[in-house]
Amino acid sequence: MKVVITGGAGFIGLRLGAELLQRGSLTAPNGAQEAIDSLLLFDVNAPAVRPDWADERVVFQTGDISDAATVSALIDRDDISVFHLASVVSGGGERDFDLAMRVNLHGGLNVFEACRARAGLPRVVFASSIAVFGGASMPGVVGDTVKQTPQTTYGITKSICELLVNDYSRKGFFDGRSARLPTVIVRPGKPNQAASSFVSGLFREPLNGEVCSIPVAPETPMPLLGYRSIVGGFIALHEAEGAALGDDRAVSLPSFTVTVAEMIEALKRVAGERPLGEIVFERDPFIEEICAGWPKDAAHDRATALGLPKDASLDAIVEDYIEDYL
Repeated sequence: MKVVITGGAGFIGLRLGAELLQRGSLTAPNGAQEAIDSLLLFDVNAPAVRPDWADERVVFQTGDISDAATVSALIDRDDISVFHLASVVSGGGERDFDLAMRVNLHGGLNVFEACRARAGLPRVVFASSIAVFGGASMPGVVGDTVKQTPQTTYGITKSICELLVNDYSRKGFFDGRSARLPTVIVRPGKPNQAASSFVSGLFREPLNGEVCSIPVAPETPMPLLGYRSIVGGFIALHEAEGAALGDDRAVSLPSFTVTVAEMIEALKRVAGERPLGEIVFERDPFIEEICAGWPKDAAHDRATALGLPKDASLDAIVEDYIEDYL
């Protein structure tokens, strides 16, 4: 079977691709386990260096997710699964409404329509976000059935695509599922335009001996999940039976909530004698407003029942990052 990952040249896309190749197979549209003979990673840019794990089955392709013909050409087999990760991130989407709509909403529609055109029932995993929740009536802990009133354009586009995944699945166009992500840590490399980018920076920059600027108050709470569990959650959700998901295909991954101050303490514990770069607080009202509108905590009963992975602790996530990247 063929697997397509949109946003495949990003951090999570690359890790997902490597994990899928190591796994070797997935549940195909016919319901059987089939070997992965083709892996297409699509993104606006290709990796500067081809990863060591990318064997002859792997193709990197660049293009615009908002171009319907381009997306249709990617999804060119009936024996196919799609992981749709391509997205403008939160801060970038809030700064550029038109870009967020073009990439997140219309790009998502292009993926869904291309899958609809295939015979059979391809499985589609959509990367959503807990940013679908928000507003004055948002409870302290959001569960999968809480009303969605997102307070960012990014969250709006994710919410709309969740509903589309539900309806395309109800109509039998494809077998969809939405993975509702918390803040993903620890991302290597450079900061991106996500409003939550500072959370990875809080660990990454000090561990590299660099100064890190935090744009929110120390008591700010953030639901988090490590990248290993994110990748494992995507695959586990793909493999879950559609009947177990029912008519609501969106599942919040098993996050846990910590404050910025608690993150700093975890960093110091794990670093031990390792010298750390300085952490300074430089409040940014734009970032603070976005983060204040997000959930402070999230329930994950459905994800737990489906067997989706969760990190043992924040310390364990930081230890994973050190092992993988330092």
